[in-house]
Amino acid sequence: MQDACMELPTGVDVELDAIDWRLLGLLQADASLTNQALAEAAHVSPATALRRVKRLREEGVIERFTTLLAPAFAGRGLQALCEVTLDRQGAEALDAFEARAVAEAAVQQVWRVSPGPDFVLVVWAADMPAYLAVTQRLFTQDANVRNVKSFFALKRAKFNPAVPAP
Repeated sequence: MQDACMELPTGVDVELDAIDWRLLGLLQADASLTNQALAEAAHVSPATALRRVKRLREEGVIERFTTLLAPAFAGRGLQALCEVTLDRQGAEALDAFEARAVAEAAVQQVWRVSPGPDFVLVVWAADMPAYLAVTQRLFTQDANVRNVKSFFALKRAKFNPAVPAP
C-alpha cells in the first residue's frame, strides 16, 4: 500500500502509511485492544504502536474511542430513519434545526443532505410512545418543519462505522 495523504477539515495534511492504516483498521474493529495486543496484531513494536496512535490522535485522524452498546440491551427497541424537510432553507434556519436535533438525546445521527430532504436523522427510542415524544419535541413544535417521513428499521443487516483504508 502506498502512502496516502489525508486532508483533514482543519486543512492539515496528514501522511498515513500502511502501518498507520493497519493500526487504524485494528482499532476500528476493537478499540479495547491493549497496546501490546495492538502492536502484535500490527506486526510492530509496542513503542511504535504507542507513538503512532498518539500521533494519530493528536493530528485528529482518530476522533475518539468509544464503546457501542447493543441497542436492545440499552432498552431501545425502535430505530427510525427520518427525512426532514424545512420550509425555509436559509443558513440560520438550517443551523437552528440542526442544533435542536443534535441536542436531542434520542437522535443518534444528524445528516444535512442534498438533494431531497434537508436532513436525515437516525433516532433510537424504547418504543412508539417514546418515539412520539421525540417527534413532538423536534418536529411538531417547530413551525419551520414542513414535512417528516419516517422509516422504521425491521432488521439491521449491516452496521459498520469503520472508515476503510484506501
